Amino acid sequence: MHESPPSPEAFGVPKGFLLTTWEAGRRAIFTADDNAPGGRPFLDAVEIQMARSLRDQSVDLELGKADIVELSPTELRRQAASRRPWSSSPVRLMALVFNPRIADAHVREALALAVDRTAIQSVLLQRQGEISGALLPQWITGYAFVFSTAADVAKAQALVAGLAPADRTLTLAADDPANRGIADRIQLNARDAHLTVSVVPATASADVRLVETRIPFADAPHALASVAAAFGLNEPPAARNPEEQYAAERNLLDGFRVIPLVHLPIVYGAGPRVQGGPVITPLGEWRFESLWVEDRP
Repeated sequence: MHESPPSPEAFGVPKGFLLTTWEAGRRAIFTADDNAPGGRPFLDAVEIQMARSLRDQSVDLELGKADIVELSPTELRRQAASRRPWSSSPVRLMALVFNPRIADAHVREALALAVDRTAIQSVLLQRQGEISGALLPQWITGYAFVFSTAADVAKAQALVAGLAPADRTLTLAADDPANRGIADRIQLNARDAHLTVSVVPATASADVRLVETRIPFADAPHALASVAAAFGLNEPPAARNPEEQYAAERNLLDGFRVIPLVHLPIVYGAGPRVQGGPVITPLGEWRFESLWVEDRP
């Protein structure tokens, strides 16, 4: 949420629009600039509603209260006449991030080995996104497949066997309530490794958090620095070649402070009035200047 009026670009709105209404955290209206350098956009205005859950946005689209909304990645499997799904490349990283107070690397590694990414992606995410043990997706680096995603419950159990009883107990919070089901599945996975994980509210100070961050750059060095900052990791050194880039990412993952799970696309749904497109870049950015809408009947 922006405390002061943002630029149009902050919402993916191109430079051919001017901010004319701003209600912090609630609504923003951008009006077409008749004197835009590249020519006036097709659309007269773009109104953006903020602080709407994905569920509420989906309902708004079904009821015709919105023309374009963000959807859950699982919505890609839905076929409805009232929506056309548009998807970015996988640019949202879902990961487990440990609180710094969890000092024992063995418990962190044990949880990493216990998590069944395949079940999470195939069942809970309905096969959307890409399973990954890397911070950056395959399409950006070309080497994400090198990072292991295999669960190894036997090794996890061996690591846990050497832990004090108190160190085998963790609390887990999902920052987004919509990911509670994934947190519950991780709780079950942890039990198989003889770890006791309790899922707590997002507002709690948890030992582990299930979080998401968006990757805003398509070049690996800037993308890795952005993800590291989002997760509170050390800034990676500048990489001059793919080998150094891989080494920098591997170094960030050593110690299991962060456990990558899956890379997901950003998915939008367009209603029947919307013409043109799709206008989503691989990074999930909008190109509204190529869209127009038909009048309501």
